[in-house]
Amino acid sequence: MKFLYNPIYLDHDTGMHPESMRRLQMFTNLPETPLVDGSEYLHLVHTPRYIEKVRDACDLGGHLDADTVTSPGSFQAAIHAVGATIAASETGDFALVRPPGHHAYPNRASGFCLFNNVAIAAAKLRSEGKRVLIFDFDGHLGDGTSDMFYNDDQVMYWSIHQYPAFPGHGFVNEIGEGKGEGYTVNVPLPPGSADDIFLDAVNRFLPVAELFQPDVVALSAGFDAHQYDLLLQLNVSATGYYKLGKLLAAKFPRMFATLEGGYNLEWLRNSAYNFVAGINGEAIVYPEPETSSGLRVWEEYEIRANMAISHLSKFWKV
Repeated sequence: MKFLYNPIYLDHDTGMHPESMRRLQMFTNLPETPLVDGSEYLHLVHTPRYIEKVRDACDLGGHLDADTVTSPGSFQAAIHAVGATIAASETGDFALVRPPGHHAYPNRASGFCLFNNVAIAAAKLRSEGKRVLIFDFDGHLGDGTSDMFYNDDQVMYWSIHQYPAFPGHGFVNEIGEGKGEGYTVNVPLPPGSADDIFLDAVNRFLPVAELFQPDVVALSAGFDAHQYDLLLQLNVSATGYYKLGKLLAAKFPRMFATLEGGYNLEWLRNSAYNFVAGINGEAIVYPEPETSSGLRVWEEYEIRANMAISHLSKFWKV
């Protein structure tokens, strides 16, 4: 797995904002990947009216909501972020892009996201007859992605995230509806959860993902669960992300990733490099002491994990 990057993503100018161009400027000496225009795929998950709304907002450099900023370069950055994610889905690489995507709904922006990069790539794969697992380990629930596939049994959405936190839901009883019931897996972590709980959550719910038997695994790769991130209260280390990469590589032969959150600039970079090194079976790049959760955090996590398993047990043997 390698990074797919192009400086066009810096044209999404958000000014003094947590999701700024500085997030990608921390990654130096990356080769430029040829641009792929993803605009032809937007309709797979977004409404025509919403696509035009985003285009118009970007022309004016306006806000799509209180948190989601645009600039005249944002539309081109966004459609090429979609294109890079599509390309990554074909090559097994990591689309190092912005704006991020997993909070974007079919008809509205949210949480710094314009177009839902991972959902568009997953929808394209689904249209080709593939079963897709979306594993979202960003520290926030990818509510837009979850919504898009909530009634779908060909795309499983699995999220490990802090709860309570933005966007305010993603609890254990949200498991899908209709033919998609049982195909949404939410693992809500209490604030204070560290490497031990984070990796336990991955290992404990991996059997569900494996029973789904995905053809492709799409990774919504956010790094805002890091202990020094600005927006959450989780305590994952950069070494924890390295171990996550190794764990996923041992389980799934076909994966790709796209960047979501991560707002401590240095530790976003360090965690992403470590994660890819883990995927590739290489030595860790930025080792950091591993972290441990307190007893009360563990107790709350165990209650939630057991509740989640109870909700899913009638669909999967876990």
